[in-house]
Amino acid sequence: MPKKKLRAEIRRQRSSMTALELYMNGEVNENGISLSVSEETTGGCRLGRIDLSIASDELEQSDNLQMQEPIRLYLPVDESPRDITAIYMFSSWWSRPAFVQKLSDIPDKTQVLLLRYDNRYACFVPMVGERFKSYLTCGNQTQLQLVLTALYGGISEVHEPLFLYAEALSVDEAISTVFTELARVKNIRLREQRRIPEMFRRLGWCSWNAFYTDVNDEGIRQKAAELAEKHVPVKWMIIDDGWLTLKNRLLYDYQPDREKFPEGFRGLIEDIRRSTGVEWFGVWHALMGYWSGIYPDSPVARQEAAYLRRTASGRLVPDPDRGAGFYRDWYKTLTEQGISFVKVDGQGTIPLCFENTLPLGEAADALHGSLEDGASRMDSAIINCMGMSMENILSRPASAISRNSDDFFPTIEDSFKEHLLQNAYNSLYHDRLYCCDWDMFWTTHPDSVKHALLRAISGGPVYFSDRVGETDADVLRPLSYINGELLMMDRSAKPTADCVFIDPFKSGFIKLQNTASFGAELRGGGIAVYNLGDGEIACSVSPCEIDGISSFEKYLVYDYFSKTVRTVRCDEKIDCRLEKGGYGWFVFLPVTGNCTPVGLTDKYVGFTAIESIRNCGNIQTVILHEADTFAFVSDDLPKKITVNGGDVTDIAVRNDALIVIPMDEEIGQTVVVIEM
Repeated sequence: MPKKKLRAEIRRQRSSMTALELYMNGEVNENGISLSVSEETTGGCRLGRIDLSIASDELEQSDNLQMQEPIRLYLPVDESPRDITAIYMFSSWWSRPAFVQKLSDIPDKTQVLLLRYDNRYACFVPMVGERFKSYLTCGNQTQLQLVLTALYGGISEVHEPLFLYAEALSVDEAISTVFTELARVKNIRLREQRRIPEMFRRLGWCSWNAFYTDVNDEGIRQKAAELAEKHVPVKWMIIDDGWLTLKNRLLYDYQPDREKFPEGFRGLIEDIRRSTGVEWFGVWHALMGYWSGIYPDSPVARQEAAYLRRTASGRLVPDPDRGAGFYRDWYKTLTEQGISFVKVDGQGTIPLCFENTLPLGEAADALHGSLEDGASRMDSAIINCMGMSMENILSRPASAISRNSDDFFPTIEDSFKEHLLQNAYNSLYHDRLYCCDWDMFWTTHPDSVKHALLRAISGGPVYFSDRVGETDADVLRPLSYINGELLMMDRSAKPTADCVFIDPFKSGFIKLQNTASFGAELRGGGIAVYNLGDGEIACSVSPCEIDGISSFEKYLVYDYFSKTVRTVRCDEKIDCRLEKGGYGWFVFLPVTGNCTPVGLTDKYVGFTAIESIRNCGNIQTVILHEADTFAFVSDDLPKKITVNGGDVTDIAVRNDALIVIPMDEEIGQTVVVIEM
C-alpha cells in the first residue's frame, strides 16, 4: 500500500469512538491511545502490522477495547483496480466469491481479495494474529476498510499482523506468493507438505444424504451389501451425524446410540470388512463434541473434566489448551471400535463458543492443535469441515483434507450452480494449503454426471451418499480403478485466468483447469466447461490456459464426451458450443512424436493411467496402471499392436487418427506395444 495518510477508528468499553489519522510507518498519541501502523517487505509480500496501547490509571476503571469490532482501519489505495474478486464468508462456515468493480462494493467479512490492474494482478489477505483476526468490509473510492476483532473485550495492547499483499504478472502467482508467506508466518504446512491419508485416495460413501440423522446399524449393513452386489469398489464409509448418544442436543456418551447401534461399531465393521471390499470406517462429530458442546451431568463430562472448559456463555466444551486429552480419550474409544478416521464438523463455532472467554486467534490455534494432537493416533486422518474462516484455515498444523464448499443439497433445484461456484473459486486460495474436499453427491441425481466430472477433476476425495438401493455404478466407473483407487489430478481444479474476475452466472459459463502426470515424465491437463446460463453458449479452450501443463509446441486434444481428437498449437483456441445445462471435458496432452497415447478412454482422467511411455525406433511401449479400453493417436496405421504379448491388431477400431483398443477392465499392470 502507498505511504499515504490512513484513518483509524478505535472503539472502547466506556468512551465514544476515537478517530485518529496517521501516516503509514508513523505513530500517533491521542486520548490515551498510542497507535502505529507499519509495513515491511517479507517473502515477496508487503506485511502490514499494527501496534496499539491504551493508557490506564491504576485508580480508575479501565477503558480498554470493546469486544465487537474494536478497531477499523481505512488504508489508502493509490490506483483503483480494473476488476475485483472478493472471496467472503457468507456464513460462519463457508466462503464464496463476489465479482465487483469498486472498493465500496467489497462484501463484509472478505478474507481474500483478488485485484486486476492494467498491467498486473494482486492478492490481499487480511491476517489472523495471536489474538486478533482482521477482515475486509466495504471501503470507498480510495480506501480499503479493514476490521479487527478478537471477540474478547478489555484488551489494552494490540501487536498483530494486519495483512499480506503481493503483486505479480498473473493472479495465480500473486496468490501463491501470499499463501506461501502465510504458511511460513503461521508455521503451518502448504498443501504439498501435507500427507493425504491413504483412504482418501480411494472411493468412499457417506451416510448423510442417505439417512440424515436416522442412520443405524441395519441401514449401514444394507448399503454395504448393495455396493458389494453392484461391484462398486467403495473402500471407506463415513457414519455421519445421527450415531452419537445425546441429551438435549449435547454430547452425553462416547458410545454410539444404543437404540441405533445396539452392539456398537465393532461387530458391524468386522462383518462388513469380511463380506465386502470396504477397508476403512470413519465417524462424524462436531468440534465441540456436538454442535453446542457436552452435557454437564454426563459420563463424558465426568470422565473428561480435566480437559473441558465452561465458556462465558455457559457451554461446556473442550478446553483449547488441554483439550488434546479429550480428543485422545475419545479417539482411543473409537479406534477400539474399529474406526480409522473422523470428519470433524462445525469448526466455525470457535467464535461463537469462545466469545469473551478467549481471544479468537488464541482459541483457534490452541483448539486445532489439540484436535490434531488427539487425532495423531488416527494418523491425522481428519476431514475438516465447516471451517473455512481464516482462523480455522491458518491454525491446522498437519491434517490434509478440508471441505471446500457448502453442502451438496440434492433436493434444492438447480443448486449445482452454486455448489460449482463455491468449489471453483474457493480453490483459488484454499488449495494452497489443503487437499480440498468438494463434498459428496448422488449418483441418481439429475445432475449426477456433472457432479461426477466435477469430483474427477477436483484433485480431492471422491465420495457419494446414495440411499439404499439407489447407487448407479455406471456413474462412478469413470472415477476409479477396479480396486477403488482414484485417478486423481495434481491439485484442486481452478477457474482459467479469463474466468477469475468474471461472474459465471452473468457470462453464462465457467472453465476449470487442472493437471496430472502423463507417462511419468510429462504433465497433461484438462479443461472442463459448464454452461451456467439460460441458453446455448459459445466459448473457447486452449492448452495455454492450463497452469502447470508440460510446455510443448503441439498438443493433442481429446474431447471426452464426443470421443474425438485433434491437434493444436500451444496458443491455439478451440471453439465449443454447449446447450443449456451442457458441459464438456477437454483433455490436452503434449505431442512428442508420431504416436500419442490418450489413455483409458472410459475414465475422465484416463491419461493418468499411463505410467510410462518408451519410444525406440518405430516401436512405442506404453505401460498402463490396469487394463481397460485404451486409445492412441497416429496419422499412420500401426503395423502391429500387442497387449501383454497378445496380438490385438485386428480388433483395433480406427476413427480418423484415433485408434481404440477395446479391453475389459482387469487389475494389474498392462503393457501395450505399438509397432508403426
